[in-house]
Amino acid sequence: MHDVIVVGAGPAGTSAACHLARAGLDVLILEKTSFPREKICGDGLTPRAVDELRALDIDLSDWFRTEGVRLLGAGRTLELPWPSGHGLTRTRSDLDELLARNATAAGATLHENTKVTAPLLDRGRVTGVRTADGTHKARLVIAADGASSRLSVALGLHPRRDRPIGIAGRRYYRSPRHDDPYLEIRLDLAPAGYGWIFGMGDGTCNVGVALLRTDHPDYHHLFSDWLKTLPFTEDDAVGPLRGAALPMGFSRRPHYLPGLLLVGDSGGMVNPFSGEGIAYSLQAGRIAAEVITRAFHGPFPEKILSSYPSAIRRASGAPFTLGRAFTRAIENPRLMRLATTQGLAHPTLMRFAMTLFDGMPPATVPTPTDRLAAAVTRLTPTT
Repeated sequence: MHDVIVVGAGPAGTSAACHLARAGLDVLILEKTSFPREKICGDGLTPRAVDELRALDIDLSDWFRTEGVRLLGAGRTLELPWPSGHGLTRTRSDLDELLARNATAAGATLHENTKVTAPLLDRGRVTGVRTADGTHKARLVIAADGASSRLSVALGLHPRRDRPIGIAGRRYYRSPRHDDPYLEIRLDLAPAGYGWIFGMGDGTCNVGVALLRTDHPDYHHLFSDWLKTLPFTEDDAVGPLRGAALPMGFSRRPHYLPGLLLVGDSGGMVNPFSGEGIAYSLQAGRIAAEVITRAFHGPFPEKILSSYPSAIRRASGAPFTLGRAFTRAIENPRLMRLATTQGLAHPTLMRFAMTLFDGMPPATVPTPTDRLAAAVTRLTPTT
């Protein structure tokens, strides 16, 4: 009998496991693959993600640092430095293994190549999981098993039909731009879509596209058309083009069932405005660990555990609500062109939008733009 079983060793699961193990709990992580493993991602870490990594005591001294974002579209270019902190890039192959080893160093136990096949239930409560090797029991289970989240589906938790799942594709290229300190984003590739070029600092760039609100997205076609305009050739490529789903805006709920918490992609914790997921996954793991630790050490544990969904909504609900509305609007090509043209022509307006939708941190000393964005956020429903 463990205190907590974490299903999945991505950023959300290992964040939760590390914080829980440091709180003195017995934590078992079950990962269906083995490290190092490939994960499809832009590999860009915003200052929000960097703050979460610092909370995990990850050594960031030799990571490639970014200083802001460069936005392109409508014939314009706009550079927006991070108003506070800094960003990083790191391949998910490296990042996920570092986070997993960090969790085991904190005291968690990791079983690799262990596929969870079903939840264990006792009178409607999740009490563990079943694997090919047998059963594992725990006081609580955390579903951190990604966008498909078979554990959640087995309990009847399917993605919501009113929360579309986007898709992204990326490929690595050798490039002299590998040390560009700005995350470059092309805004006008498609309605509710964008492209990116992120320098990895290791001789390569992560080049990709994302479609945020399309029922039948064809990222291959979009990527191929955009690539024709870029200084990358097939000879520069490192590996194939790969794609992955973007489960956005709390696309699977509720985030708590008796005995089970959802974190990261399993709970649709990807920002609908930007497609960013790593920061929210790390954050969700930390919040889940804080709630669980309080529940295990305080009175009325079930009441405390039931507060987890509201804690997640307080942390990310407002920007997710705003992001869903915005990306729904820019499915219209004319509105997409208008947003790009006006935004890039007015830096203050674009910084306000980026701050409002959680794409940029506020300044260390909040500006009027930051205060306005915060006021709008407070008035936004956290649905």
